[in-house]
Amino acid sequence: MKNKADWLLPAALLVLNAIPFAASVRRLLELGMGAAVTPDNARFLAAPTPTVLHLLCASAFGIVGAFQFVPQFRRRRPGWHRAAGRVLTAFGLVAALSGLWMTVFFPRVAGDGALLDVFRLVFGCAMALCMVLGFVAIRRRDVANHRAWMARGYAIGIGAGTQVVVHIPWLLLGGKPGTLARALLLGAGWAINLAVAEWFIRRHRAPVARRAAVPETQRIQ
Repeated sequence: MKNKADWLLPAALLVLNAIPFAASVRRLLELGMGAAVTPDNARFLAAPTPTVLHLLCASAFGIVGAFQFVPQFRRRRPGWHRAAGRVLTAFGLVAALSGLWMTVFFPRVAGDGALLDVFRLVFGCAMALCMVLGFVAIRRRDVANHRAWMARGYAIGIGAGTQVVVHIPWLLLGGKPGTLARALLLGAGWAINLAVAEWFIRRHRAPVARRAAVPETQRIQ
């Protein structure tokens, strides 16, 4: 039963990544097959390189990263965990930096506003910083902080999945959100993920802290 429970979180993360992954595949096919230019895709067709980098790296980061939360992989296959972690750090950085580039240089489309640009810049910078701090922490053999920073970076990186979820009630009750509502809904997706990540980090640090507080003589007994 414990082995099955270990897969609950990764399974939930894969489900959360499903819709953004499908949307990324659709956009990549559109770019590769020379789709007709529309107001929705004009900016992507005009500068496909950052778009392709962002979609590929963000998708791989979300899907492969979910398996980093499987305790069995970390314990039984530490080599795989380390190798995948290095690749995922690179994917996360490219996804964050390409997203920042797109926010700054792509023309703003209808429905997006200045507040959404601010959210994208803040969370994009935060994701890149988390990747760097997570890498630095593991180089110092600080496993606890490595896991914490990588969990935060991953939470931001899969924000698109949660953003789809928070949009559903609004679409069902009020139709298409306006510029301000869209920005707040997208921001809420990132904020919710970070809140869950912080809960996850504190939940897994608490047992370690309790064990550390127990005197060595009592632990031997």
